[in-house]
Amino acid sequence: MRTKVRDVMTAEAVSVHGGTPFKDVAETLIEHGISSVPVLDADDRVMGVLSEADLLFKEEFRELYYREGYRPPLRVRRRHPDAARKALGDRAAQLMSAPAITVDPDASTVVAARTMDEHNLKRLVVTDADGCLLGIVSRRDLLKVFVRSDDELAREIREDVLGRALWVDTSHVKVEVRHGVAVLSGRMERRSEAEIAARMSARVSGVVDLINELTWTEDDTPKWGGL
Repeated sequence: MRTKVRDVMTAEAVSVHGGTPFKDVAETLIEHGISSVPVLDADDRVMGVLSEADLLFKEEFRELYYREGYRPPLRVRRRHPDAARKALGDRAAQLMSAPAITVDPDASTVVAARTMDEHNLKRLVVTDADGCLLGIVSRRDLLKVFVRSDDELAREIREDVLGRALWVDTSHVKVEVRHGVAVLSGRMERRSEAEIAARMSARVSGVVDLINELTWTEDDTPKWGGL
């Protein structure tokens, strides 16, 4: 039902190792037209992420202290330890941001989107249970679930939701999808079943909204009387 990260991620992810020099990292970003790369250790586990912003710390400190190679005073290094470390580093492991914000390949795209929003990120590193790199998922990847055709969405609702997930008679239910908005109409035996069908259909990845026009023969929802 819910699209998983593994369904939309880029599996062939560009990465660098901890010992990769500054210049090589910059060339990798430019060559592949990307803004960040995962940094791996000797066992290909993700140590952190190195972005364009991390690389620019060097230039910012050079401008601030005028002379290339000038070591910022101790008080500055204590006040801005992360920036100072990156400004003085020349290898990926010294320049990266760590730990990396990662996501499981079996997490839903909704979880990935929330994680990106929470940490203000454009891309997430996808890792397995051992922390090894599996791929990258970007905001653009997450948008793929919303460009599925109306016919594809209608087919999934009919076959997976109404045909398999619900163990009730749905032969009198009609499904239409227009511009990502699903419309359920027809009749079901019980009101509770109709409501479940609507909720599950609304959760299909790519459904923008759902209009529930289902009717029912028996209203089996609880009746709460007054005191």
